[in-house]
Amino acid sequence: MPSKPGHFQAGFIQAYHPDDAAIRAELTASLQAAQAHVSPKYLYNPLGSKLFEAICELPEYYPTRTEAAIFKAHLAEIAASTGRDITLIDLGAGNCAKAASLFGALQPSQYVPVDISVEFLRDAVGLLRQRYPEIVMTGVGLDFSRSLALPDVISSERRLFFYPGSSIGNFTPEEALGFLRRLRETCSGGGLLIGVDLLKEKHLLDAAYDDALGVTAAFNLNLLQHLNNLLGADFNVREWRHRGFFHAGQSRIEMHLEARCNLNVAWQGGKRHFAEGERIHTENSYKYTREGFLALLEQAGFSHARVWTDARDWFMVCHARAL
Repeated sequence: MPSKPGHFQAGFIQAYHPDDAAIRAELTASLQAAQAHVSPKYLYNPLGSKLFEAICELPEYYPTRTEAAIFKAHLAEIAASTGRDITLIDLGAGNCAKAASLFGALQPSQYVPVDISVEFLRDAVGLLRQRYPEIVMTGVGLDFSRSLALPDVISSERRLFFYPGSSIGNFTPEEALGFLRRLRETCSGGGLLIGVDLLKEKHLLDAAYDDALGVTAAFNLNLLQHLNNLLGADFNVREWRHRGFFHAGQSRIEMHLEARCNLNVAWQGGKRHFAEGERIHTENSYKYTREGFLALLEQAGFSHARVWTDARDWFMVCHARAL
């Protein structure tokens, strides 16, 4: 399909410029909090992004294949709902594979993959551009959890934000509402196509985040290596273990790193003693009911929601309009 005149053809814009001092201050405050924690965005350095790709192939990790099956079974209906010739903005694009599987049906006039893992995204966009030279592609390195301000070269018309994989669950419900409201403000006249993991039996959820091969454990433990690089810290990965489990009271998966023994960690500008069994909270993944998430969308200002699920009601894909 031809490119629209006036659009910036096939580029990459790094809108995310890490402020090393700010990152160190943020991480120091998080690690020295009463309950030590680290934002899950720091899981996705280049190695972390590759490990997450591997997680998506695991038999226990149902979200990726279940979501893919929903798209395969209902793609024509989804395309009829979203419309074609859109500006497809892929949040947390990773390797861009999920969005690429929709190109034939959605026929985007412009594809905008967005991710904080800049090097990983740049490589993925370069490969994808070779396969789809007819689509205008502008990769954007951006921390969209902080800002949704897209560069001016991104069309403001017929925007469809694509947020698959249940990543909305990484936000608390209050944070998710604020995020969805910001999306609503920047895609007036467009919409949102989102994947949402639904509430289900605890044993299924526990296994998905603590797999038998230990790939999720490696993904979580790699965060410590990333902290060593960012902070000049001296975390010893062998002194920590992965914990991933469903917290029924909060309706969320929690991921933690747990100290195997009493230990001290130091870094530039800070230090902390961790007692044996003490944890660093690294990620949440909230699980929703269908009715609960649709209510959240309505609160955020979206309307005309359409929903597609798998036969077991494990996962839902939803398109909603921002009128």
